[in-house]
Amino acid sequence: MKKPSFLERLTGSVSADEYDRVLDSKHEFGADDEQNDQYAEEDESWDNDPQNDHKPQEGELAVDMYQTSDSIVIRALVAGVSPSDLDISITRDMVTIKGMREEFQEAADDNYYHRELFWGSFSRTLLLPEEVVIDEADAQEKHGLLEIRLPKLDKNRSTQLRVKSQINPGK
Repeated sequence: MKKPSFLERLTGSVSADEYDRVLDSKHEFGADDEQNDQYAEEDESWDNDPQNDHKPQEGELAVDMYQTSDSIVIRALVAGVSPSDLDISITRDMVTIKGMREEFQEAADDNYYHRELFWGSFSRTLLLPEEVVIDEADAQEKHGLLEIRLPKLDKNRSTQLRVKSQINPGK
């Protein structure tokens, strides 16, 4: 059997002959282990980028986002993070929340029974369902719960514009 190309492996496209061979009642699964091991090694090497080995993993912040009649509200649990260590960037249609939860270790790694808490940097970017007024946004943290309140842009709001006259008395 010829080795499938990267594109064939990526898309799953295999010739009809190959399907017939695998689906044949006489075919023993595992008979092609040598070739399958070769593909597995290639796949693992593709995943193991030596440049990524030393980069700390960044977590994704879990959030709730809902709307009221006049604003969009985003809530996230940021327990263990100082409010001064949170970085919140807002545009009219997007919010990005970044931060860092520092770990202080009281026990050696081999003394842990469970390790489920996330430590390190985290971020989350959310596309907003409506445009918001950036200058009126408000963020508060209380007992580890971050709440960001983003007033919606009132597209129906209008104002009367007065036209000023500039008369040049010298001419």
